[in-house]
Amino acid sequence: MASLFTHAAVALSIGTFFYKPNASKRWLVAGAVCSALPDLDVVGFRFGIRYGDFWGHRGFTHSLVFAAFIAVVAILVGFRHGLPGFSQLSLWLYFFLATASHGLLDAMTDGGLGVAFFSPFDNRRYFLPWRPVHVSPIGAGRFFTARGLDVMRSEFVWIWIPAALLAVCGWMVRFSGRRRGGA
Repeated sequence: MASLFTHAAVALSIGTFFYKPNASKRWLVAGAVCSALPDLDVVGFRFGIRYGDFWGHRGFTHSLVFAAFIAVVAILVGFRHGLPGFSQLSLWLYFFLATASHGLLDAMTDGGLGVAFFSPFDNRRYFLPWRPVHVSPIGAGRFFTARGLDVMRSEFVWIWIPAALLAVCGWMVRFSGRRRGGA
């Protein structure tokens, strides 16, 4: 998996395309939380759920269906009455993309069994053809080691720099819309 820090950074960079200057920023925090939620499946290890099982790591909780479900839950729990400047659809889309980005990043790693993108309809695990990101160790204790530092280096090059460029593009899109009298 990519680290939780990296998942949140990608969610925030996606958020630049949805940004509204006068809106509360709690939707960004919610998006960062959504981006980390798929990894709650690691709790299953303690209960005997195997990695490759439906509820195993990178299984259903990393699927597009789960991302859609979490987007709905995020709106119902935190934004039931909406958010000024946002439609329910744009909030849902942001939360969906933030959550779905988790599986995409994990499919770019060089370890694990792949990601069940299409679960529950198809539980096969997939990787992207290009896997430059070193897989992050599971558990905070193992993360703060030489291996964890190596993971952060690979994430910096292959995820953080592209995420920063994505954020710059998002800001440019927002800025050009304001200059034309839009958003």
